[in-house]
Amino acid sequence: MIARRLSMRVFKFSLAALATIGVVAITGIRVAGDRADGATTSASQPAMMAMPAPVVPVIKETLPIYLEYPGRIESLRSIALQARASGYIESQLAPDGADVKSGDLLYQIDPRDLRAALDQATAQAQRDQASLEYARANFGRGEELVKSGFVTKDAYDQRASAMHQAEAALVADRAAIEAAKLNLGYAEITAPFSGRLGRNQAAKGSLVGSTTGPLNTLVQLDPIYVTFNPSESELADIVTARASGDVEAEISVAGEPQLTRKGKLTFLDNGIDKATGTIVARVTIANSDFLLLPGQYVRVRLHLKDEPDALTAPMAALGSSQSGRYVYVVGEGDRAEQRPLTLGPTDGELVSVVKGLNEGDRIIVGNLQKIGPGSPVKPLPQEKTRNP
Repeated sequence: MIARRLSMRVFKFSLAALATIGVVAITGIRVAGDRADGATTSASQPAMMAMPAPVVPVIKETLPIYLEYPGRIESLRSIALQARASGYIESQLAPDGADVKSGDLLYQIDPRDLRAALDQATAQAQRDQASLEYARANFGRGEELVKSGFVTKDAYDQRASAMHQAEAALVADRAAIEAAKLNLGYAEITAPFSGRLGRNQAAKGSLVGSTTGPLNTLVQLDPIYVTFNPSESELADIVTARASGDVEAEISVAGEPQLTRKGKLTFLDNGIDKATGTIVARVTIANSDFLLLPGQYVRVRLHLKDEPDALTAPMAALGSSQSGRYVYVVGEGDRAEQRPLTLGPTDGELVSVVKGLNEGDRIIVGNLQKIGPGSPVKPLPQEKTRNP
């Protein structure tokens, strides 16, 4: 009985030992399998491919410094053509909207009444001239008679007074003749300067005068003004540039390359607008073809100076982050390196870089959305160009 119990205990112990050995063996097999799988996966994963990246070199060049503004065209002179003499419109010699030259006849007022007034003034002057001649002769005779006592002193003074009155009347007549000539001249309304007419406001046969309103408008179109508003923070740079000589300007119209004009800064106002913090400035440009018209919106670009040895970068290569603007350059081992930049003035597609780049750095200008800091790249050199 005792021997049987001992046999049963030995049998149970053996089964437990065998189960433990089995578990350990299975665990070892699993661990070995996992290690083998990991080694296989690591061996099968390929290295990251280098991304093709067009690059341009950072070079030093002379960069023109510009300031750009929106502007509006204004005419040098715009006047209302007003009749100074009263009369009926006889004819309109220049059609509405015509381009005219200085001295061209624009309107003709019926001159008959005005010519009659001139004739009347001339006749009056002739009559008073005859009266003056008689008064002078009468006064001359009185000089001798008063000495001999045949004419009293009072009568002599009356003759002198009559002569002086006749002289004054003749002077008034001559002034009346000049006024009549002027009025007759006003019957012809001519262009005081070259420009373009507007719409006619007085039809043929209309009675016009100094109180009947304008007949038309005339606007000078060559040369012409472009008015714009620099800020007070830019005023010092503009004044400095103007002190060194003429400040050149380029005027352009969006989508209209044939309307590009060049001119010079000719006016800075004498005060700054308190509400906007800007000052009124003006450029004068030639407009011989009359293609630019008053009221038209344009872009004004002032050339302040040329900055030599400026490091430049393409605007298209710039990125933005919370820290500011940056570019990617080809770094050590042909890997993309992000460079934060401090920027200066721009010129078309280029921007000057005050801090962040060195001469000879290669700026990545393509496939920027596919690279990041440390990404391997394959540099593809490109020529650095700019728009004309």
